[in-house]
Amino acid sequence: MMSDGYYSSKKTDNVCGQHATRAALSMSRRLRSVMQGLDLKALLFLFVGLPFGICLFYVHGQKVTYFLRPLWESPQKPFHVIPHYYQENVSTETLCELHGWKTREFPRRVYDAVLFSNEVDILMIRWKELYPFITQFVLLESNSTFSGIPKKLAFAENREQFKFVEPRLTYGVIGGRFAKGENPFVEEAYQRIALDHLLRIAGIEDDDLLIMSDVDEIPRADTINLLRWCDDIPSILHLQMRNYLYSFEFPLDDKSWRASVHRYRKGETRYVHYRQTDDLLSDAGWHCSFCFRHIKDFIFKMGAYSHNDRVRFRHFLNPKRIQDIICRGADLFDMLPEEHTFREIIGKMGDIPHSYSAVHLPGFLLENADKYKYLLPGYCLRESD
Repeated sequence: MMSDGYYSSKKTDNVCGQHATRAALSMSRRLRSVMQGLDLKALLFLFVGLPFGICLFYVHGQKVTYFLRPLWESPQKPFHVIPHYYQENVSTETLCELHGWKTREFPRRVYDAVLFSNEVDILMIRWKELYPFITQFVLLESNSTFSGIPKKLAFAENREQFKFVEPRLTYGVIGGRFAKGENPFVEEAYQRIALDHLLRIAGIEDDDLLIMSDVDEIPRADTINLLRWCDDIPSILHLQMRNYLYSFEFPLDDKSWRASVHRYRKGETRYVHYRQTDDLLSDAGWHCSFCFRHIKDFIFKMGAYSHNDRVRFRHFLNPKRIQDIICRGADLFDMLPEEHTFREIIGKMGDIPHSYSAVHLPGFLLENADKYKYLLPGYCLRESD
């Protein structure tokens, strides 16, 4: 429009302003529509529930995985369980016959071989239990844990306590490789191969009996005596052991089976810690895991052994927490039971029930109850130094 010689663009400006206003109103309506769709519950879920869920899964995700284990891992093949007969007043000949075995004219030699970390008390109980029937005690010690942590030579420092086995002891030391970031089972396998070599140095021969078990897997003396006197026993025999946690106050189950006895064969027998046969001799010993006198030893093992990845949080190593867990019979790593059926997982959830029975435990332990009372029912407190 022309007015007094001037051109007015007011109409054009109005059109642009109207477009801008309509766009703003449209965006406002869309925003209101979106906000109306996101009600209070949705906002709470988005800003509170979701972060909380992520945090919860981070803390307890491992429990979920273990609870669902029956869905992705099948139980192992059942063992052929061999009944175990023993009574102190029954002759060896009768006991061999009850097992379907013949009696030998003279007993086999027996070698007890272990990898040693720091379980001084349990080693003493083990060797005192087995002493009458062992030809040679073979012990290998390293300055490295399976997880590559430097450690003291605990046996060397306490060797004076074990003078009673000195004439029958073959002791070896191996240097750790200290490979950073390596799977702990690689270092464990490396040390077990070295133990094979140490056994040959100790003079083991074909058909001698070889006990393969961790220090805390203690075979019964009468079981070893039976096997050394009986003929036609299996060439490899796993030993079923009563499973205990922290002390003999907390019996877990009777499913410990990794300990084994072998009729040695040069070039064939290898020192390992996994299943090698289907034969399992029932009620043949005790497995006392994490059975330490000092809290510091719990902390050391939690970070040192092959499953050290279970220490997911720093507070797991808090001494007060560890002491509380020991007295309750709870799990140090806050994990669910490692079972393969939902029935067994649910049945073992929670603290281990206390036992007040000290029947059928290693004789040396009961004969020295004052010294080792922390391993007996009613004495859960540990030494802090």
